[in-house]
Amino acid sequence: MWRFTMNTDAPVVLISGCSTGIGRALAMEFAERHWRVFATARKPAAINDLKAANMETAALDVTDEKSIKACVDFVIAKAGRIDMLINNAGLLLIGPLVELETSELRQQFETNVIGLSALTREVAPHMIEKKSGKIVNISSISGVLSTPLAGAYCSTKAAVTSFSDTLRMELAPFGIQVITIQPGGIKSSLSDNADNNLERFRKTPYGPIQDFIVARAHASQENATPVENFAKKLVDKLAREKTPKFIRLGKDSTLLPFVAKFPRAFIDTLLSKKFGLDQLRKKSG
Repeated sequence: MWRFTMNTDAPVVLISGCSTGIGRALAMEFAERHWRVFATARKPAAINDLKAANMETAALDVTDEKSIKACVDFVIAKAGRIDMLINNAGLLLIGPLVELETSELRQQFETNVIGLSALTREVAPHMIEKKSGKIVNISSISGVLSTPLAGAYCSTKAAVTSFSDTLRMELAPFGIQVITIQPGGIKSSLSDNADNNLERFRKTPYGPIQDFIVARAHASQENATPVENFAKKLVDKLAREKTPKFIRLGKDSTLLPFVAKFPRAFIDTLLSKKFGLDQLRKKSG
C-alpha cells in the first residue's frame, strides 16, 4: 500500500467531480490515508469545505479545455507530478432517447466521455515522462447492461469502458495502468439532479409511463451502497501496486453484468416489463 505522512513522497491524486457523491468520498478517503489530494469541481465553492493539510481544491470544468489545462498546470506546479488521475465527473440524463434534445445529448457526451478524454490527454504526458501512473475511469454497470429511459447515460458509460480498454493497451508500454471502475448503485445526489424537468415527457407518446421515467431517475438509489463504504473498498484496491484492470463494487454490480449475458430477446422482454414499455404496447394495441 502507498501510505505516507504529508511530505514530498506522498502519492498525488487528482480527482474530478468532487462536489458530491463518489468524487467527494474518494477525496476524503485518500486524504485520510495521507495521499496528497487535489479535489476539483466545476464550482469551487462546492468543495471549499474539503480543504485540509494534505488536500487542496481547484476549479475544473471538464467541458472546458482551458479549465483543464489550468487545473493540471496548477497540480504540477504544486506537486511536481500526478501519480493517479480519477476521471469521476459525470451527468445522468434521463428520458426516452427520441425525446431528448440534441443539446442535452451533446452535454451528456461532452461531460461523460469527451471531458474524460480531454483531461486524460492533459495528464498523460506527465505520467509518460515518469514511466508510471494510474488512470482510473469511473464507468458504470449501466454501460454493461443498457436500460430503457436512461439510454444516453448508458451509452456514455459503455463508451468510457471501450475507451478505457484501448487506452489501457496504448499506455501500458509507458508503465501506466488504466483501471475501469463499474459501480453498481451507490448512494449519491446524481439521481436528484437527473430528476429535473422530467414533467415534459407527459406531453409525449411516453406520457402514460411518466411514473416509470421518474422511477428510473432514482432506480440506482434503492437500497444503494453507502458511498463511504464504496470509497473505502475502492481505495483499498487502487492503493495496491498492481490494481485489477476492472473493479465492480456496490449494489447489483455483479448481478446486472450477469443478466447481460442472457439472450438479447429475453433481456428486452425483461427490461421492457420492468420499465413499463409493455404497458405502452398494450395501450397502442
